Amino acid sequence: MASTVEAPAPAGTAASGTGTAAPPARRRRAAALAAAAFRRTIAIAVLFAVWELAPRARLVDPVFLPPVSEVLPALWELAKSGRLWSDTEASLVRALSGFGLAIALAVPLGLLIGWYRPVAELLNPLLELFRNTAAIALLPVFILVLGIGETSKIAIVLYACAWPILLNTISAVRTVDATLVKSARSLGLPAVRVFQKVVLPAAVPSVFTGIRLAGGISVLVVIVAEMVGAKEGLGFLIGSAQQNFAITDMYAGILAISALGLVFNYLLVLLERRFTRWRTDGPGGS
Repeated sequence: MASTVEAPAPAGTAASGTGTAAPPARRRRAAALAAAAFRRTIAIAVLFAVWELAPRARLVDPVFLPPVSEVLPALWELAKSGRLWSDTEASLVRALSGFGLAIALAVPLGLLIGWYRPVAELLNPLLELFRNTAAIALLPVFILVLGIGETSKIAIVLYACAWPILLNTISAVRTVDATLVKSARSLGLPAVRVFQKVVLPAAVPSVFTGIRLAGGISVLVVIVAEMVGAKEGLGFLIGSAQQNFAITDMYAGILAISALGLVFNYLLVLLERRFTRWRTDGPGGS
């Protein structure tokens, strides 16, 4: 009886079987990334489409709201002339100066108020008095006291940014899990070590929430301050364009502010992830 001998499989067949799985996996990852990018940009694309079509369909007066296709060239011209960059630099210096000072002052003060009850009892009435006073309402006071120069603009940004950072820091310290604090104290850790090892790490996410809120506020407040009295800056650019009826330049400045706010917030998100990496890293996390 003749025996049937199977021919050996060609070399690399098994490898090709596993190798064919790699391209579909890469395609799935690429499709997932494309879908995520689409979801993140679809709302902005719809906004720009409505902005383009509404003036052309005469749903709004194109004199006062020109199509975005006319605003983007104006933005490009401002960038080419260098005015956009000089005004952006001036606004950034003011916003970052007040924002940085607010972090340096509000975070330590918030930690102190949240951790030490006598300090909280002493300062709470003062905080309640000023926290409900809008920063913009105090802008004339800052200008009268500090003048119309850089000091008043940085000071109003500092004042406006300090409150979200301060209040979130106080809340973060006060809402730390009491069980964790008691466990640390039962191990014989002194109060300073309990604060350093337990309270401070647990408070970091909420502190960064306040910092991110303050980042957006810093840009908005400095723009308003520049509209009131400045010779450069994005707020001055928008105000002067509106007064001279350069409507496309005005909207170009608004787009520049929006882009600046997005970049600022994105950088703060990256910084937050850097300081809160322990929340997602496992034992073998990098």
